[in-house]
Amino acid sequence: MIHQKIVYQGFVLIALLGASSLYAGPIDSPGHAHQDKAQLVHEANHEVDHAWEVYHQAALGGTVASPALQAEIEQHLHEARTLVTQAHEAAERGDDRQVEELCKQVRLHTTQAIEGSKERKK
Repeated sequence: MIHQKIVYQGFVLIALLGASSLYAGPIDSPGHAHQDKAQLVHEANHEVDHAWEVYHQAALGGTVASPALQAEIEQHLHEARTLVTQAHEAAERGDDRQVEELCKQVRLHTTQAIEGSKERKK
């Protein structure tokens, strides 16, 4: 009897919690003043994640051209991650020009990291 009551209460709680998430809106409201810049930062973050994935595949496969190139790629990736953090902070401040410049630098670093990751041993 007590076991059934606890199970029933658990189902009710799960149902209520599940239903409440249906009404949750986006974290950033569509009318957010800097949403377009927040989207740029979000995309830059995805670019960095993608570049890390490409690098990891090459590193795990043992196909990175040299240890020196591997260190250079890692430096580009770390710099890109730092720039994303700075871009996020600039977006929160509403500094649109800074966000755009930082995201542009992120793209340069991720492009170089991906190109380096694709360079094979000879």
